Amino acid sequence: MNYQILARKWRPQSFKDIIGQNHIITAISNGLSLGRIHHAWLLSGTRGTGKTTIARLLAKSLNCEKGISSNPCRTCIICQEIEKGLCLDVLEIDAASRTKVEDMRDILDNIYYAPAKSRFKIYLIDEVHMLSRHSFNALLKTLEEPPKHIKFVLATTDIKRIPKTIISRCLYFKLKTLSEENILNLLKYVLNKESINHDNNSLEKISYYAKGSIRDALNLLENAINLGNGHVYIKNITEMLGLPPEKYSFFLTDAILKKDAKKTMFLLKKIGNLGVEWEEVLIEILRFLYHITILQSFPLVWGEIFSETYKNHIAKIAKNIDKKNVQLCYQILLNGRKELKFSPNYKMGVEITLLRAINSI
Repeated sequence: MNYQILARKWRPQSFKDIIGQNHIITAISNGLSLGRIHHAWLLSGTRGTGKTTIARLLAKSLNCEKGISSNPCRTCIICQEIEKGLCLDVLEIDAASRTKVEDMRDILDNIYYAPAKSRFKIYLIDEVHMLSRHSFNALLKTLEEPPKHIKFVLATTDIKRIPKTIISRCLYFKLKTLSEENILNLLKYVLNKESINHDNNSLEKISYYAKGSIRDALNLLENAINLGNGHVYIKNITEMLGLPPEKYSFFLTDAILKKDAKKTMFLLKKIGNLGVEWEEVLIEILRFLYHITILQSFPLVWGEIFSETYKNHIAKIAKNIDKKNVQLCYQILLNGRKELKFSPNYKMGVEITLLRAINSI
């Protein structure tokens, strides 16, 4: 059975499918349409934002048999070979495993040979920041004035480690970290196409914990589908991520703001029995405190949709609790999170942090 993981199955196959990088797609598409084709592109951004995908789409656009275009046909032999990773004229190089100057010289020795059957021979060098200083020096001159049949596309997650001399010889594009809304919309689209049952609260959690990476979001989604036996529900997400259930996070927030130390310790004991990640307890309370603060200043604004059960409760807390206490509690928990690594263990650190908040507000 040939199963294809979601991150590969739903990888964009055209520029119009790229999410959240309009400034880059517009610039590249216009350049291709106008015939203003550079010899080297440099893409930087965090993992899972589309660097390799854009690089492959650029390779298709440059080598499509129908002509150079921002909308390659996807039906010609070259386009199909590039999509399958079989094109001999598109060389994907992992710089992390080929850091030595000898590796770079081996690559550069072959650039003067014409492409086998494509318009251009294209070098896609991923994680280019991993190259050694000598490798960068070997690449420098060739990158400035390569043969006419050669194109370079470099990708990196750490632009600070790329020499300025390399950057100055490329068209440099910085990819944006994707918003939770963009990721959420994509997850909904994928699940609807896959005909998989889900609830919005689950997808919001995945979108948040993906930290701006589509690949991470799709991998988390795949894990959640397997855990839920073909369904995606919040119970599976909290178990998978080691999160406290939403109800306990709310009750803890309420108990802290009401200065109820006994109830706080009781709830922490119950949460501990669930095997959660203790740092996540603080994070979830901080999220509740954030929304309480927002509602105190902007009563009609919901930055994130909680379960309907808690909306009215959160609004009620926001109305009855002094703003200064909420802010002070948030600050104490934030500092407590920073200090967790110095605690004998995370459980003790969380308990002391919450008790400190209760005694201070």
